[in-house]
Amino acid sequence: MPATEPAVKYEHIKTCAQTGARLGRLHTPHGVIDTPAFMPVGTQATVKTMSPEELKAMDAHIILSNTYHLFLRPGHEIVKEAGGLHRFMNWDRPILTDSGGFQVFSLNEMRKISEEGVEFRSHLNGDKLFISPEKSIEIQNALGADIIMAFDECAPYPADEDYVLRSLERTSRWAERCLKSHARPADQALFGIVQGGMFPKLREQSARQLTSIDFPGYAIGGLSVGESKPLMYEMLEATVPLLPTDKPRYLMGVGSPDALLDGAIRGIDMFDCVLPTRIARNGTVMTSAGRLVVRNASNTRNFSPLDPNCSCYTCRNYSRAYIRHLIHADETFGIRLTTYHNLHFLLELMRGVRQAIREDRLLDFRNEFFATYGLNDNDRGF
Repeated sequence: MPATEPAVKYEHIKTCAQTGARLGRLHTPHGVIDTPAFMPVGTQATVKTMSPEELKAMDAHIILSNTYHLFLRPGHEIVKEAGGLHRFMNWDRPILTDSGGFQVFSLNEMRKISEEGVEFRSHLNGDKLFISPEKSIEIQNALGADIIMAFDECAPYPADEDYVLRSLERTSRWAERCLKSHARPADQALFGIVQGGMFPKLREQSARQLTSIDFPGYAIGGLSVGESKPLMYEMLEATVPLLPTDKPRYLMGVGSPDALLDGAIRGIDMFDCVLPTRIARNGTVMTSAGRLVVRNASNTRNFSPLDPNCSCYTCRNYSRAYIRHLIHADETFGIRLTTYHNLHFLLELMRGVRQAIREDRLLDFRNEFFATYGLNDNDRGF
């Protein structure tokens, strides 16, 4: 890194004697993140239906925004002119931006990959656009997030070993180009992304190539893309031991309660996922007793809270019957209430994970949670 000190530093506090999970703090220019942490996703510079004040009330330490979507609208130049993403969206805590790679590669027939980058058509209007590693970093430098991601190729699942090998080698070359073009190392930490599909040897190759570049943090990409939970955990177990112990480890796109717990046990520090906000918009919530579809007719006259064990704003003030009514009436307030609850649920779960690590009882905590949540060994992928 050109800067003497990295913009983001990982402080290790404790290792759980029962599981090996890590308790830590991530120091960033906009505040400290307690880890393991779940990051709510604010794709277009907003966590859907939530205000920054509400996110602070539930003590979200960091949120994630999307480079691809902000590149399309309003444009990174406008965000930069506004003073950067923090000022633009009125959020003074840490922000992470992804590289845009996953979204671009998910366009399938609408994109063409070359060594230079990816040519694609906007999903909004069909305009032909191009993102290279340098362009991704230019956009993210303009957005000004505390943590930014290297532009990578996320191989599809399933994919054959030869394709995944070529893909990860291109990702490694792109990572070096990202580092060279990074203009703000003093206040933005650039993380590398380990790829390698579902092949342990390729995961190992990717991890070794990227750690030799010495990024201030490392993400594990290309998981939770359709593979089974056992396979995902196998790839984590092949990858995490190869990553530096003095730097944060980020598992991208994972946010189900079981995966958060089992990912933390395998040494992951950071998670993100659209799951809690997406299912909330469909009238589904996570509770201490498992998933609840609040829009179902069985809740028509149910005047109890979504979760009697939850202390969130929604559960303190509103009933299942009222929220069901709002959702069936297409009232936005209904999905605001389910979204608030789901995000609070996962953030509270991670607080419990951190406390269990402090007390050397994370395995016990996980088993107690699963027993109440209604998951068995098959559900968890063991």
